[in-house]
Amino acid sequence: MFICHFIIVNSNAGGGGERVLWTAIRDVQKKYPNVISVVYTGDVDATNEQILQKVKARFNIDLNPRKLAFMYLTKRYLVEDSRYPRFTLLFQSLSSTILAYEALSKCIPDIFFDTMGYGFTYPLVRAFTDCKIAAYVHYPTISSDMLQRVYERREQYNNSRQLSLSTIWSTGKLVYYHIFAKMYGFCGSFAETVMVNSTWTKGHIDRLWHTTANIVYPPCDTHRLGQLPLGKRKTRIVSVAQFRPEKDHLMQLRAMARMLEKYPQWESSSAELVMIGSSRNAGDEERIENLRKESVQLGIQNRVRFEINVSFDDLVSQFSEAKVGLHTMWNEHFGIGVVEYMAAGLIPVAHNSAGPKMDIVVPVNGQATGYLADSVDTFADRLNDALSLSENEYHTMATAGRAAASQKFSEEAFSRRFLDALRPLLSKS
Repeated sequence: MFICHFIIVNSNAGGGGERVLWTAIRDVQKKYPNVISVVYTGDVDATNEQILQKVKARFNIDLNPRKLAFMYLTKRYLVEDSRYPRFTLLFQSLSSTILAYEALSKCIPDIFFDTMGYGFTYPLVRAFTDCKIAAYVHYPTISSDMLQRVYERREQYNNSRQLSLSTIWSTGKLVYYHIFAKMYGFCGSFAETVMVNSTWTKGHIDRLWHTTANIVYPPCDTHRLGQLPLGKRKTRIVSVAQFRPEKDHLMQLRAMARMLEKYPQWESSSAELVMIGSSRNAGDEERIENLRKESVQLGIQNRVRFEINVSFDDLVSQFSEAKVGLHTMWNEHFGIGVVEYMAAGLIPVAHNSAGPKMDIVVPVNGQATGYLADSVDTFADRLNDALSLSENEYHTMATAGRAAASQKFSEEAFSRRFLDALRPLLSKS
């Protein structure tokens, strides 16, 4: 019997990356009953039972606790981005090696499977153990898009106004990013099996790590969501995303306000925006409170509702009543929430970049499956388009989107691709 080691630093966050982890463990348990899956987690305040209960509640995934062990790590605080206001990527990546050392001191597996994107840990694993290294990459730690943003001196949540306005600081940051990219590429090259979640991620990882990654789309519970009826949907827009800065919830509020201003017919309707997401810490709570204040300033507080840390059953209930699903993150590596929209029969209005653009909201046999946008005005226009669809138009587009989700992004499709990619390592053990 050998150990298949899945490393995750926060096993309790409730995001799409977490679904990948638990689905992967379930698939290994079914296919390889002699394998013990070990999860390294920094959730030291949670018991094994509590974590598994949340997995069941949030993702409807049942796991065999006899084939699953947890190793609790005490140094997770070292990789929290709030500790490093400057040189965040570098310090987080270097700190991840300390966390990995703690993990390996507790248990050395046969397969070291990184699902958190801590590529800097791979040389350490190779140097001190005989582990085979596998990686499921949700997004590259650094990408050419980040370099381009700094080069163009565009302000963003990870490129402050002070830096973007300064030629000297921008040049320094560009040099820093280039050096970091070289280091990241060297470390990533130690992985023997590499899986990525999208075409966009594959392009960056293949170029940086000099590898040929397998595209394994994240799993979605398309079966249950696909059973939701398409009739009697309300004039409701749903947003599902963790309350992190890059998800750009602020744009959603502004797009909603702009739609109501630009298309007055919705003023007299019951149109509303429901923001659904998990709150992980005090930072998330502060962001949620700021969003509430912003909705008041925009005069749409009666049109916006927040649903925090909902169960999977409650999420399905929200999906069953909504007509449109909203997504605003620029260069979302994949976008599992967009897939869930389509599977549930919602019309997605997603950011015109990366995963949604290249893999998800694409036509099926010439039939559109949703809309793409990239600014407050275009999001307002596309929301209006989606809400204005006739019943026949809505049914046709929703059916096409649902079929695409079922074919490409189901749990069955994930399991097949995942096990095929992992099989070479398992067969060597």
